[in-house]
Amino acid sequence: MTPAQKEQGETELRAARRESRGLFWAAGLFSVFVNILMLTGPIYMLQIYDRVLGSRSVATLIALTVLMGFLFLMMGVLDYARGRVLARIGAKFQARLDRRVFSAVLRREAVAAGGAKRTSNTLRDLEAVQRLLSSPVFAAVFDMPWTPIFLAGILIFHPYLGYLALAGGGVLVVITILNQILTAGPVRSANAATMRADHLAEQLRAEAEMVRALGMSDAAFERWHQARTASLADTIVSSDRSGQFSAMSKTFRMFLQSAMLGLGAYLVLQGELSPGAMIAGSILLGRALAPVDMAIGQWQLVQRARQGWQGLVELLGEVPPEAPRTRLPRPQGHLTAENLTVVPPGQSQASLRMVNFEVRPGEALGVIGPSGAGKSTLARTITGVWRPAGGKIRLDGAALDQFEPAVLGQHIGYLPQRVQLFDGTIAENIAGLSTAPDAAAVVAAAKKAAAHELILHLPDGYDTRVSGGGGMLSGGQMQRIGLARAMYGGPVVLVLDEPNSNLDNEGSHALNDAVREMKAGGGAVLIMAHRPSAISEVEKLLVLDHGMVKAFGPRDEVLARTVQNAQAIRSTAAQGQSGGVS
Repeated sequence: MTPAQKEQGETELRAARRESRGLFWAAGLFSVFVNILMLTGPIYMLQIYDRVLGSRSVATLIALTVLMGFLFLMMGVLDYARGRVLARIGAKFQARLDRRVFSAVLRREAVAAGGAKRTSNTLRDLEAVQRLLSSPVFAAVFDMPWTPIFLAGILIFHPYLGYLALAGGGVLVVITILNQILTAGPVRSANAATMRADHLAEQLRAEAEMVRALGMSDAAFERWHQARTASLADTIVSSDRSGQFSAMSKTFRMFLQSAMLGLGAYLVLQGELSPGAMIAGSILLGRALAPVDMAIGQWQLVQRARQGWQGLVELLGEVPPEAPRTRLPRPQGHLTAENLTVVPPGQSQASLRMVNFEVRPGEALGVIGPSGAGKSTLARTITGVWRPAGGKIRLDGAALDQFEPAVLGQHIGYLPQRVQLFDGTIAENIAGLSTAPDAAAVVAAAKKAAAHELILHLPDGYDTRVSGGGGMLSGGQMQRIGLARAMYGGPVVLVLDEPNSNLDNEGSHALNDAVREMKAGGGAVLIMAHRPSAISEVEKLLVLDHGMVKAFGPRDEVLARTVQNAQAIRSTAAQGQSGGVS
């Protein structure tokens, strides 16, 4: 991450934090009164020992006790109010950044090359910062400025008590600094190891059916167990190190309070201090050191929030906010590529080089070529997932980056090679996870994809709930539901990446019917294919080889020039049967 990107991320986070400036001032104001009222205990003890016991006045004792109770009540109310304010600071910070972080995570993960997704979860990073802002540890930040004031108060009682308090406070500060330095590495390693183990577990869970079918269960467990063991070992080291400093801090603080009483008792015996001041000094010391002790005891929360802040800085710096764009009129579906060059994220070599083609409304373009030719790269670029390194893809003359991503998704429907459904109903999946699907639009999309009858035969029809892996649905059924999702909302361009890879003969015919209906409605279709039945409805053919255009033009002419068994492929395509492009 460059310094400019880091500064960009820091600026966004600070801006989000500044929006709660008024709440911070309120928390600070409450802290002033809370800490002033904290003096109630020491002053009460001072008055009891030095005034009540000497005068033996019950009335004075009752008056002081009633006043003490009232002041502690007020302190409790103000401390509770401060906690509520801090909770809202954390909630406001998270609410302010939820959409921005979620969108940035999706954009970063979408362009991750070769499936090499990040193991960190920046959404959890945001939650970690929110938890710190809402926690009592953050309240200690407002209390720490009062520590020198309380120590100065002890110094007023007697210089020796003040010197002891200052020395003890200095030792606790040193312990805090050592805690930060010596636990940062183990905590970072433990968090990284835990993320790796969780990431592997999620992968295995998602592919549980394949793992069992291929007899990989034992090997998968061993691999996960190794990651889990490493995570556990790092976690134990981190916990031991943090616990060591926490125990050291707690023990020393208790010793310091007792030492304060001992020194106070000596000064009382020497006639240099009153018994009330001795007790009050001990109480005041405990209050002065409480914020430091709180920070050390909850240091893991602080460390996790610091890591979360850095993770957010990295994410927001790498993925800047999308600039607002002028909303363009709905396009007709005229798609052109002009000297298109694409370098996949994380790679140095282009997967597509100087690609040119044109698809007009009502036309379908087939894209064929061997594996690794760049067909899926082209699909990702047309849908806006990957950005061109050179050249342009234009929709009705406008470059794709002139459209808002959400708007572009409405204009361009996409069926990826591997269809992934999400937890929810069939209707919600077709409607792009909308929480309130348009029933008429859902059914219309399913009918266009020839999936309506298929869905009606499911246990609860469109209300059948499915899991992320599709549950009881076959690969072909998922692909047809994915096609319905691609056609939801009436896109003007439809991009189909290996659309019939899991379809039977009936499914292939249904796919061809959907392509014909899309063209008849004035839409453009692009089909990345290996099988001739997928290109039976295309008018144009684009042949890619090693990322470059080998041929482009009318389908039959291109087949005749570039494919040895062109006649057989044309015959197979015409019949809508399965076959291979050689």
